[in-house]
Amino acid sequence: MKVLVAVKRVVDYNVKVRPKADGSDVDIANVKMSINPFCEIAVEEAVRLKEKGVASEIVVVSMGPKQCQEQIRTALALGADRGIHVETDAELQPLAVAKCLNALVAKESPELVIMGKQSIDGDNNQTGQMLGALSGLPQGTFASEVNVADGKVAVTREVDGGLQTVSLSLPAIVTTDLRLNEPRYAKLPDIMKAKRKPVENVSPEDLGVDVAPRTKTLKVEPPAQRQAGIKVSDVSELVEKLKNEAKVI
Repeated sequence: MKVLVAVKRVVDYNVKVRPKADGSDVDIANVKMSINPFCEIAVEEAVRLKEKGVASEIVVVSMGPKQCQEQIRTALALGADRGIHVETDAELQPLAVAKCLNALVAKESPELVIMGKQSIDGDNNQTGQMLGALSGLPQGTFASEVNVADGKVAVTREVDGGLQTVSLSLPAIVTTDLRLNEPRYAKLPDIMKAKRKPVENVSPEDLGVDVAPRTKTLKVEPPAQRQAGIKVSDVSELVEKLKNEAKVI
């Protein structure tokens, strides 16, 4: 079984991002970049399926500038077999990413597509669902458990009311949630081996996809500073301030 895993290059989650002085975007100059944490979980789940003998090949895909090859090589070091880099300097929005993935699904014919439920930069939570709509494949989103057997994949989903388990016929799409697994660290020998694994370069034009943005960012600014609180000496003073100053009671 072939598994296709999508990974995204994002600002490392330990970095405190700041907007540019003109408010046009987030300043990522000289900022540490890494694989989106949800995408790391997707890679780990694919590797675990391969270790169980369920998956035979893991193909990892990333889209963006040339530097995205760093994240592809990281995924290869974690256990993926080969990579595909859709290279473009254009701003990639969820619909464009979904269209590129749809073209790659048609080309590669994977039996399972695994990706993070969302990225920590855009937080859109759209690409997996858009890919499902474009490809017509069944999807299990927000997965906290994945089991593949007998041509089907059982996905336990984290929903507002608790847990929901769905059974999907393969090929299918799964988007990962935080509690699905704990990603491993790449070992030095595996990092060295990853340098020799093949990475195919394609462009959106090669896939026949128009990646022109559909939405426009008007302004990026930090959240408003929280005002300092005040201390009160007793409950009576608290009630008085809530009533006369805050006017909430």
